[in-house]
Amino acid sequence: MREASAQGARIVHFPEGAICFPSKFVMSVDGPDAVGPADWDRCEWPVLQSELAAIAELAGELRLWTVIASVHRLTGPNRPHNSLYVISDRGGVVTRYDERLLSKTKVSYMYSPGVSPVTFEVDGVRFGCLLGMEIHYPELWAEYEKLDGVLFSTSGTPGNTAAQAQGHATVNSYWVSLSVPSQHSATAPSGIVAPNGDWLARCPADDSPSVAVVNLDDSSEAAADAVTYGRPWRREARAGIYTEHQVSDPRSEDRTAAF
Repeated sequence: MREASAQGARIVHFPEGAICFPSKFVMSVDGPDAVGPADWDRCEWPVLQSELAAIAELAGELRLWTVIASVHRLTGPNRPHNSLYVISDRGGVVTRYDERLLSKTKVSYMYSPGVSPVTFEVDGVRFGCLLGMEIHYPELWAEYEKLDGVLFSTSGTPGNTAAQAQGHATVNSYWVSLSVPSQHSATAPSGIVAPNGDWLARCPADDSPSVAVVNLDDSSEAAADAVTYGRPWRREARAGIYTEHQVSDPRSEDRTAAF
């Protein structure tokens, strides 16, 4: 947080598991050799709460918006959420995103799924949040199409996460921040994708903790065409503009007509 603030950042975005991401084997009542229902009484909740409070205090001190993943405790016997806290530059939690489309293990044994998308605004820039393995669900990304960017935190997920992040940024013409633990940097280093699908900044692929900083400028070369032309045209196309141009023609309707 201090490093991001020193580089002039207004918002810092951390990966899933940044504070606490307990192993399914450690939490399992059938563990440590088998996965079973999680025993959340094993969680040191007061320690976790004190860490979050310290982070919120520092966010206020640095005047730095902070998006950080953590386990969000619910009323027993309900399982907790796997969440992203959005902490304002005044040090208060303004909203929280709860992962909705969980992995099979997460939903079967560990967490309660969330139910809704979450958005917030910093200096006129509107963000949405996604988490975990939700990189694989384009419908969730499409929900945020009207926003300026999406912050996606993961602890690492199968498949080409980096390429998918570029794809979501491109088809929705918005900024995407991909935040991944440094141990996965060899295959998917953290970074920021512009609305045209280009990486503007990426962390090193050497497992070292680092910060990538960019200016989200919609008038820049990496964003202007996508935001000014690409996004409006897709909206127009989806609104039914093709109907008046459709024709009734037997040669159109005959799918076997080759020539």
